[in-house]
Amino acid sequence: MDTTAPAPPLCRLDDIPDGEAIAVDAALPEGEESLIVIRRDGVAHAYLNICPHAGRRLDWAPGKFLVKDGVLVCAAHGASFNTGDGLCIGGPCRGEHLHAVAVAVVDGEVRLD
Repeated sequence: MDTTAPAPPLCRLDDIPDGEAIAVDAALPEGEESLIVIRRDGVAHAYLNICPHAGRRLDWAPGKFLVKDGVLVCAAHGASFNTGDGLCIGGPCRGEHLHAVAVAVVDGEVRLD
């Protein structure tokens, strides 16, 4: 019998306006990390809050991201990423991906999957 308690939710899906992103802290196997959680059409995607270009955070202020029309822009160097798959479509790391973190929406809560 598994007596391990489930991980707490990262946030509620309703905490994220559709088409936008928030930052949350998560306990991953590698340690505590800042994650970007993006909501689009009722689906949540999560990525480490680290730009593959220079290893800096993507937010322009703590927890504030530049997201428009399904594109997340790194505040440090302007790299542009598809919010659905994390692919860099413009800027200094074109062709690289953000590091995805598997999440699922369960009963309105975004949880590590």
